[in-house]
Amino acid sequence: MLVNPFYFARNGLRTELGELLPLLSGAVLDVGCGRKPYRALATGAVRYVGVDVDTPATRGHGDVDVFFDGKTLPLAEASFDGVLCSQVLEHVFTPEEFLREIHRVLRPNGRLVLTVPFAWDEHEQPHDFARYSSFGLRALLERSGFDVVEQRKSVADLRALAQLLSGWIFKVTRTSSPAANGVVQLVMIAPVNLLGAVLGAMLPGNPDFYLDNVVLARKRAPGEGR
Repeated sequence: MLVNPFYFARNGLRTELGELLPLLSGAVLDVGCGRKPYRALATGAVRYVGVDVDTPATRGHGDVDVFFDGKTLPLAEASFDGVLCSQVLEHVFTPEEFLREIHRVLRPNGRLVLTVPFAWDEHEQPHDFARYSSFGLRALLERSGFDVVEQRKSVADLRALAQLLSGWIFKVTRTSSPAANGVVQLVMIAPVNLLGAVLGAMLPGNPDFYLDNVVLARKRAPGEGR
């Protein structure tokens, strides 16, 4: 809905993941799963396992299958055919070590679907450590034992600016009153989103400015060069 302050970001990710997640099959691991918002998109998964850090919030909602310390995945080597890791990497202080853990639990030629912000405000402070360009993300993945199969840029047009403005309005006007927040979303955020949708459709896109990186990568087999 246009009143949602994260309308473009969430729709953009769901659109991209709706195309890439069906490419994962067999045993699929969702790293940083939260409440598993994309579970239904992994239509080829025979087994779907969610792993996340152990906090009161993740314990409370009951959607996490396996808890970990944020560093080492308590899972066997080469035990999954596919991995989803969405909007997590920016919260990892040692990203190469983290990606090598994902590499370890993937079977040879296993697939990774990874999303990470490019243009976004600081969030989940103080655990927000990085933003990645498409080039930096590719280099990081290749150093960690992956080949990039496909690389996409989500919301690469004027909607990205509308999304940043809507997010800013949401943060600076938010109160403890749901009714007041609802009025702000209807009166201020919905018009910004509507204008962004119209101008985004009318004006050319800009591949250098976008909200999120979305990548499909493949684990290199042992002894396989780049």
